[in-house]
Amino acid sequence: MKKRGVGVGSMFYAIGYGFNRPDHAAASIEIADDGTITLLTGCCEIGQGSDTILSQIAAEVIGIDYDDVQIISADTAFTPDSGASTASRQTFVSGNAVKMAAEEIRDILLAQAEDMLGEGKDLFIGADHKIHARDTEESIEIADVAKALHDKGKPFIGFGWFNNTTPDVDPETNQGDAYASYTFATHVAEVEVDTETGQVSVLRIAAAHDVGKVINLDTCEGQVEGGVAQGLGWALFEDVESEDSVVQSDNFDTFLMPTVLDMPEIISIMVEDPEINGPFGAKGVGEPALIPTAPAILNAIYDAVGIRIYDLPANLERVKAALEEKGA
Repeated sequence: MKKRGVGVGSMFYAIGYGFNRPDHAAASIEIADDGTITLLTGCCEIGQGSDTILSQIAAEVIGIDYDDVQIISADTAFTPDSGASTASRQTFVSGNAVKMAAEEIRDILLAQAEDMLGEGKDLFIGADHKIHARDTEESIEIADVAKALHDKGKPFIGFGWFNNTTPDVDPETNQGDAYASYTFATHVAEVEVDTETGQVSVLRIAAAHDVGKVINLDTCEGQVEGGVAQGLGWALFEDVESEDSVVQSDNFDTFLMPTVLDMPEIISIMVEDPEINGPFGAKGVGEPALIPTAPAILNAIYDAVGIRIYDLPANLERVKAALEEKGA
């Protein structure tokens, strides 16, 4: 017999290292005489989409197209330190550093444009690659301003450094705000349990995440879907066996991982509650996407057949044994 159940898992998770551990990032931007920029960041792109996010932040601040950004990332010979791609921190920490560097470039462009259009004008960068005077119809191409900077030998490099280091908690009471920002999530899982074999199939997972502000929807959804895949593996498949402190699950024929055939329908829901300290209100979504999945699946198993699995993974053997014990 196959029975279905629904379970919920919720969590909150901190962004960054916290607890007074050094947590900072730097970035530099150089604008070329054609108005394009080169962004240097130590942030390591490992598939999470950070190159895309950081390029978008720089382009948005300076008023150029995303395609006008060349990014050089994680090259220890050239790029400034941005810390590790861990702790769900890079969008928040490196994003702020890139935003600061881009703001410096923007200010340099506006100062040069004032020299070219006349002093005392209220200038702003529009979405048309031009710098406009707010009270007149005068405007000038960003590329022309950049060319003038180069021709006059004026500064055309911006630098940003963002420090996300937070105070430690009180050593006696453990009270205090150890992190600069937190993110929140709830996953709802629907499962089907075969009461004869103990097999658990995850049918659907809805994943709602407070990401602060979505900078790139595709990368946010990709992070959530990847986290769900990892959480499903943690819940149902991945089992590290050891004997006399020696790991026995040393190959993929003894350490099972979910495949595409095991993946459920994933419904990603982005909840935007802008974080005042984040770049354009963004937080992070890397590790939070993993955490609620397994609890939601285990709660759904309980809803379906009334058994609690406390030792992961909830594989066929464990579920079948729990069902038999309940029946006995």
